Amino acid sequence: MDSLTQVLLGASVAELVIGRAIGRKASLYGAMLGTLPDLDVLIPYGGAIEDFTYHRGFSHSLLVLTAAAPVIGWALHKLHGLASLKLWVAMVWLVLITHPLLDSFTVYGTQLFWPLTEYPVSGSSTFIIDPAYTIWLAIGVIAVLAFNRQNSVGYKMNAICLALAGTYLAWTMAAKAHVTGIAERSMESQGLTHNHLLSTPAPFNTLLWRFVAMQDDGYYVGYYSVFDDKKDIKFTRYESRTDLLKPLADTWGVKRLQWFSHGFYRVSQPSPSEVVITDLRMGVEDAYVFSFKVADIAADGSMQPANERIPVKRVTSRLWQFWYRIWDSSIKLAPGKP
Repeated sequence: MDSLTQVLLGASVAELVIGRAIGRKASLYGAMLGTLPDLDVLIPYGGAIEDFTYHRGFSHSLLVLTAAAPVIGWALHKLHGLASLKLWVAMVWLVLITHPLLDSFTVYGTQLFWPLTEYPVSGSSTFIIDPAYTIWLAIGVIAVLAFNRQNSVGYKMNAICLALAGTYLAWTMAAKAHVTGIAERSMESQGLTHNHLLSTPAPFNTLLWRFVAMQDDGYYVGYYSVFDDKKDIKFTRYESRTDLLKPLADTWGVKRLQWFSHGFYRVSQPSPSEVVITDLRMGVEDAYVFSFKVADIAADGSMQPANERIPVKRVTSRLWQFWYRIWDSSIKLAPGKP
């Protein structure tokens, strides 16, 4: 999730656990610890593909964070006292682990069990920025900071808002299960086959959902709103030049992207001299967030492995279309075929 949400989640959890004992320091330390795992973005891993696929790795591991919590908790207890060591450690641990647990609801992929496995857990039921989730955390933290510490109103409001935020996450999972079933039945009724299907929220909400259905040489993209009257989803098919990967099948970068994307990727040749892999899970057609040049093509047709991220194409003007599509199924979101 975005940094603001993680800061607010950390502050809210810290206030719930230790706020009555240490006062406003709870929000401060909760906010700091809540964003700590994401500092791994400052680590250079050696290449564009490495930076992309190693993010949310060891720093988001429940095992690593559980091991770190007693050390950080002990240090804070030595520095401030005010509460028992047990309470300090509990606060640090809960703030740290709720960060990757929340991240695992998004589509990116979070390596919760590193180093036992690098498998990136991606629930894909929540968009990386979701105001409907963040607003509850903000209300709770503002309430606990605004009310007098001798008054329990702020603490109660924070606890209620944290519970409502958790309830919203439960809604996202239920909504995902519901719309995924609709998408599968819709594809079956249209005679469309696929190897695997991804359902993920459209930007900033969980009312409009986007589907990507993979085939060997292409993929379908469709949209469905929970307010749509009809259960039939119109899918648009796009090509993927998977044949271009045959000479690159054993290269680390290609295999790493195939693994990290869970197979939801497109292969293209935007120019005669390059091969590009695009992660289809994040972004929209014509404006996917993560694309990488994985090979340079020489004049004689030979390929040399490459490792370069392609700058993302900004399409902020299209964001309003997603909002309108929630309420109006006649709005078309899929652009022409590339």
